[in-house]
Amino acid sequence: MDFTIIIGLIAGEGTTFAALPDLITMVRRRSSRGMNPRMAAITGSFQVLWVVYGALIGSTSVVLWNIIAVLVNSFTVAAFVFFRRAEHGRSTPAPA
Repeated sequence: MDFTIIIGLIAGEGTTFAALPDLITMVRRRSSRGMNPRMAAITGSFQVLWVVYGALIGSTSVVLWNIIAVLVNSFTVAAFVFFRRAEHGRSTPAPA
């Protein structure tokens, strides 16, 4: 295996799973306290562009790593919303 490919795989894995500790912490605490979903949403948005870029240049590894990263960031934002609603109650009344 080429050294360049090894570096790319390591870098892809590192950046892909960088948000995972925040997600795990939030799920274990069952709390959104201390989390900023904006960062995950911004990062996830740009990772979508990386998926497009990877497809345009024909790089399977760029596409796959970033699809996984988008999923991790999406789960982080979804968990934030879920726990935030649980912490503050359903402040929005049900439609009549």
